[in-house]
Amino acid sequence: MVYQKNVLIGVSGGIAAYKACALTSKLVQKGANVKVIMTENATQFVSPLTFQALSRNPVYTDTFDEKDPQKIAHIDLADWADLVIIAPATANIIGKLASGLADDMLSTTLLATEATVYIAPAMNVHMYAHPAVIKNMKQLEEWGYHFIEPGAGYLACGYVGKGRLEEPETIIKVIEGHQNTNKLLTGKTVLVSAGPTREKIDPVRFFTNRSTGKMGFAIAEAAAELGADVVLVTGPTDQKTENKHISRIDVESAEDMYKAMHRFFPSSDIVIKAAAVADYRPKIVHNEKLKKQPGDWQFEMERTKDILKSLGEEKNHQFLVGFAAETTNPIEYGLAKLKKKNLDAIVINNVAQEGAGFGGDTNIVTYINASNKQENIAIASKRNVAKQLINFIHRDMKDDKQ
Repeated sequence: MVYQKNVLIGVSGGIAAYKACALTSKLVQKGANVKVIMTENATQFVSPLTFQALSRNPVYTDTFDEKDPQKIAHIDLADWADLVIIAPATANIIGKLASGLADDMLSTTLLATEATVYIAPAMNVHMYAHPAVIKNMKQLEEWGYHFIEPGAGYLACGYVGKGRLEEPETIIKVIEGHQNTNKLLTGKTVLVSAGPTREKIDPVRFFTNRSTGKMGFAIAEAAAELGADVVLVTGPTDQKTENKHISRIDVESAEDMYKAMHRFFPSSDIVIKAAAVADYRPKIVHNEKLKKQPGDWQFEMERTKDILKSLGEEKNHQFLVGFAAETTNPIEYGLAKLKKKNLDAIVINNVAQEGAGFGGDTNIVTYINASNKQENIAIASKRNVAKQLINFIHRDMKDDKQ
């Protein structure tokens, strides 16, 4: 809900600026406290006086116009806002924000705020499809900004296509929907495994795999953003955790991960095993570095413990989700894993498919629950994929209780 929320609207210089007037009015009618920042170009389309009358607050257009000498205006606004809406968001302001530029009142305030930011793009259809614009939007999405997709229709430039600012009613509906679901997992404990494992050969060598942990870390972040207390068990990775609701447990080997997952499993509500755990390890681990010898080396390998299967055997109230990274017949093998390991859902991806492999910033997955309901997620950032997966899991948990 936007009732009694402090809403900061950023209006950039596009013909759709007139729709921001209606957006301001409707937010005020819903009980929001609204303030408006306009770029210099935006004032060429709509007068600041219009927004002042609609919002019943001063309108900000100049970084150096300090209306209250006791405060720095752009910092004060950044701290005041509960949420920020950029509407319309031109290619220019999107590019500025993605590049970290701050050369006017709006861009400076956006860099300073810690509020949730919603971006409603509006531009020519070809501009919207330009690789630079797409790259900038993906970067902002990775950083946690929320996009309200433009509509398709007749544009002011004469083209017909995607790029028209979404209607004010729809913008508010999307924001209220997101605000209402923002704490879906409050009170829940989510256990996530991520990254690779390392199986030691000697003090300088080990067996590992190509996992970077990006998908598992994205899932942990998505769950924390929805209010969950997250325990993240991770193998060796360069990924960082900054969310205070994520407790990070660093491990190295498959045995280490087995012990950590079983330690936290009983107190968890949702368990998502996204780690790429070694299936085999050297049977003999050498305490001294193995010296180079003539001819070939041979290592006798032994099976590691099957973490996911063991969790499936022990689960009672937990919603258990596994990952299946395959290269051939992914759905077939994923479904077999779902049943064999007593899972509530499986996330399947073909790591040989472009855009879905280890180490990349995107993924393409299929989510299947125990009732064989299948959801396909097309190529998207791992952050976006993680959010969709968490929503599917929450939906299926609710269905199980009905």
